[in-house]
Amino acid sequence: MVRILLWLGIFYSLALVSDWPEGYQLIEGSSLDRSRLVTTMASAYGELGATQLGHLTKTVELYFESPSMLWWLEKSGTSRVGFTARQPSAIGCLWLGQSINQLTGALQAYIYLVYVEPAYRRQGLGRGLMNHARRWAQEQGYAQMSLQVFCKNKVAIQLYEDLGFMPTATLLTLDV
Repeated sequence: MVRILLWLGIFYSLALVSDWPEGYQLIEGSSLDRSRLVTTMASAYGELGATQLGHLTKTVELYFESPSMLWWLEKSGTSRVGFTARQPSAIGCLWLGQSINQLTGALQAYIYLVYVEPAYRRQGLGRGLMNHARRWAQEQGYAQMSLQVFCKNKVAIQLYEDLGFMPTATLLTLDV
Protein backbone atom coordinates (compact mmCIF):
# COMPACT_ATOMS: atom_id res chain seq x y z
CA MET A 1 0.00 0.00 0.00
CA VAL A 2 1.31 3.45 -0.90
CA ARG A 3 0.48 6.52 1.18
CA ILE A 4 -0.25 9.51 -1.02
CA LEU A 5 -0.55 13.20 -0.09
CA LEU A 6 -2.06 16.12 -1.96
CA TRP A 7 -1.13 19.67 -1.17
CA LEU A 8 -4.15 21.92 -1.58
CA GLY A 9 -3.30 25.63 -2.57
CA ILE A 10 -32.12 6.82 6.81
CA PHE A 11 -32.25 10.72 6.08
CA TYR A 12 -30.12 12.70 3.81
CA SER A 13 -29.81 16.43 4.05
CA LEU A 14 -29.68 17.57 0.45
CA ALA A 15 -28.51 16.68 -3.00
CA LEU A 16 -25.35 18.64 -3.68
CA VAL A 17 -25.31 20.61 -6.89
CA SER A 18 -21.98 20.23 -8.62
CA ASP A 19 -20.33 19.40 -11.89
CA TRP A 20 -21.73 15.86 -12.04
CA PRO A 21 -22.68 14.48 -15.41
CA GLU A 22 -26.37 14.77 -16.11
CA GLY A 23 -28.35 12.06 -14.37
CA TYR A 24 -26.21 11.87 -11.20
CA GLN A 25 -26.37 13.51 -7.80
CA LEU A 26 -24.30 13.50 -4.64
CA ILE A 27 -26.29 12.91 -1.44
CA GLU A 28 -24.92 13.62 2.02
CA GLY A 29 -24.94 10.54 4.24
CA SER A 30 -25.41 10.32 7.99
CA SER A 31 -24.55 8.14 10.97
CA LEU A 32 -27.56 6.02 9.99
CA ASP A 33 -25.53 4.81 7.00
CA ARG A 34 -22.96 2.81 8.97
CA SER A 35 -24.21 -0.57 7.74
CA ARG A 36 -24.41 0.65 4.16
CA LEU A 37 -20.86 2.02 4.45
CA VAL A 38 -19.54 -1.33 5.72
CA THR A 39 -21.24 -3.11 2.80
CA THR A 40 -19.70 -0.67 0.31
CA MET A 41 -16.26 -1.07 1.88
CA ALA A 42 -16.63 -4.86 1.64
CA SER A 43 -17.34 -4.50 -2.09
CA ALA A 44 -14.32 -2.24 -2.58
CA TYR A 45 -11.89 -4.46 -0.68
CA GLY A 46 -13.39 -7.64 -2.10
CA GLU A 47 -12.60 -6.39 -5.61
CA LEU A 48 -8.98 -6.04 -4.51
CA GLY A 49 -8.84 -9.64 -3.31
CA ALA A 50 -9.45 -9.17 0.43
CA THR A 51 -10.76 -12.33 2.05
CA GLN A 52 -11.04 -11.18 5.67
CA LEU A 53 -13.62 -8.40 5.99
CA GLY A 54 -14.81 -8.77 9.58
CA HIS A 55 -12.75 -5.78 10.70
CA LEU A 56 -14.68 -3.30 8.56
CA THR A 57 -17.44 -2.79 11.13
CA LYS A 58 -14.81 -1.92 13.74
CA THR A 59 -13.10 0.44 11.28
CA VAL A 60 -16.35 2.35 10.77
CA GLU A 61 -17.00 2.41 14.53
CA LEU A 62 -13.54 3.85 15.19
CA TYR A 63 -13.33 6.46 12.44
CA PHE A 64 -16.87 7.46 11.43
CA GLU A 65 -17.22 10.36 13.82
CA SER A 66 -16.88 14.13 13.59
CA PRO A 67 -15.36 15.61 11.48
CA SER A 68 -15.99 12.66 9.15
CA MET A 69 -18.32 13.22 6.23
CA LEU A 70 -19.99 10.70 3.97
CA TRP A 71 -21.59 11.12 0.56
CA TRP A 72 -23.38 8.72 -1.79
CA LEU A 73 -23.33 9.11 -5.54
CA GLU A 74 -26.71 8.13 -6.93
CA LYS A 75 -28.86 8.48 -10.03
CA SER A 76 -30.71 11.82 -10.11
CA GLY A 77 -34.38 11.99 -9.27
CA THR A 78 -34.23 9.58 -6.35
CA SER A 79 -36.78 10.57 -3.73
CA ARG A 80 -37.01 9.63 -0.09
CA VAL A 81 -39.72 10.29 2.47
CA GLY A 82 -39.13 9.48 6.13
CA PHE A 83 -37.17 6.69 7.72
CA THR A 84 -38.95 3.92 5.82
CA ALA A 85 -37.92 5.12 2.38
CA ARG A 86 -36.01 2.50 0.42
CA GLN A 87 -32.35 3.31 -0.02
CA PRO A 88 -31.47 3.48 -3.68
CA SER A 89 -28.47 1.58 -4.87
CA ALA A 90 -25.38 3.76 -4.56
CA ILE A 91 -23.24 4.18 -7.64
CA GLY A 92 -20.38 5.55 -5.59
CA CYS A 93 -19.28 6.54 -2.12
CA LEU A 94 -16.94 9.12 -0.61
CA TRP A 95 -15.92 8.99 3.07
CA LEU A 96 -13.67 11.74 4.42
CA GLY A 97 -12.21 12.54 7.79
CA GLN A 98 -8.95 13.82 9.18
CA SER A 99 -5.54 12.51 10.14
CA ILE A 100 -2.24 13.91 11.30
CA ASN A 101 0.67 14.30 8.93
CA GLN A 102 3.39 12.37 10.74
CA LEU A 103 6.17 14.51 9.25
CA THR A 104 4.74 17.94 10.07
CA GLY A 105 2.20 17.29 12.82
CA ALA A 106 -0.44 19.22 10.85
CA LEU A 107 -4.05 18.05 10.67
CA GLN A 108 -4.97 17.05 7.15
CA ALA A 109 -8.07 15.83 5.35
CA TYR A 110 -8.02 12.05 4.95
CA ILE A 111 -9.86 9.99 2.34
CA TYR A 112 -11.03 6.81 4.01
CA LEU A 113 -12.93 5.56 0.98
CA VAL A 114 -13.59 6.60 -2.57
CA TYR A 115 -15.50 3.99 -4.55
CA VAL A 116 -17.43 3.76 -7.81
CA GLU A 117 -19.35 0.64 -8.80
CA PRO A 118 -17.59 -1.22 -11.66
CA ALA A 119 -20.42 -0.66 -14.17
CA TYR A 120 -20.08 3.13 -13.72
CA ARG A 121 -16.32 3.49 -13.95
CA ARG A 122 -14.38 5.35 -16.68
CA GLN A 123 -17.08 8.07 -16.81
CA GLY A 124 -15.35 10.70 -14.67
CA LEU A 125 -17.33 9.86 -11.53
CA GLY A 126 -14.25 8.95 -9.45
CA ARG A 127 -12.60 12.19 -10.54
CA GLY A 128 -15.79 14.04 -9.55
CA LEU A 129 -15.73 12.43 -6.09
CA MET A 130 -12.08 13.39 -5.68
CA ASN A 131 -12.79 16.97 -6.75
CA HIS A 132 -15.59 17.09 -4.19
CA ALA A 133 -13.15 15.81 -1.55
CA ARG A 134 -10.72 18.58 -2.42
CA ARG A 135 -13.42 21.27 -2.18
CA TRP A 136 -14.54 19.90 1.21
CA ALA A 137 -10.96 19.88 2.48
CA GLN A 138 -10.44 23.48 1.38
CA GLU A 139 -13.73 24.55 2.98
CA GLN A 140 -12.66 22.89 6.25
CA GLY A 141 -9.38 24.81 6.20
CA TYR A 142 -7.04 21.89 5.57
CA ALA A 143 -3.85 22.59 3.63
CA GLN A 144 -3.31 18.95 2.67
CA MET A 145 -5.20 15.78 1.84
CA SER A 146 -3.94 12.19 2.03
CA LEU A 147 -5.09 8.66 1.32
CA GLN A 148 -3.76 5.12 1.10
CA VAL A 149 -4.06 3.01 -2.02
CA PHE A 150 -3.10 -0.58 -2.71
CA CYS A 151 -0.10 -0.89 -5.03
CA LYS A 152 -1.96 -3.18 -7.42
CA ASN A 153 -4.77 -0.64 -7.90
CA LYS A 154 -2.98 0.95 -10.85
CA VAL A 155 -6.05 2.74 -12.27
CA ALA A 156 -6.69 4.51 -8.95
CA ILE A 157 -3.02 5.42 -8.56
CA GLN A 158 -3.03 6.96 -12.04
CA LEU A 159 -6.15 9.00 -11.20
CA TYR A 160 -4.63 10.26 -7.95
CA GLU A 161 -1.37 11.21 -9.66
CA ASP A 162 -3.32 12.97 -12.44
CA LEU A 163 -5.05 14.99 -9.69
CA GLY A 164 -1.71 16.04 -8.19
CA PHE A 165 -1.20 13.48 -5.42
CA MET A 166 2.41 12.49 -4.83
CA PRO A 167 3.68 9.30 -3.16
CA THR A 168 5.29 10.15 0.18
CA ALA A 169 5.49 6.85 2.07
CA THR A 170 5.26 3.12 1.53
CA LEU A 171 3.56 0.72 3.93
CA LEU A 172 5.56 -2.50 4.25
CA THR A 173 4.19 -5.70 5.76
CA LEU A 174 5.74 -8.99 6.81
CA ASP A 175 3.94 -12.19 7.73
CA VAL A 176 5.37 -13.65 10.93
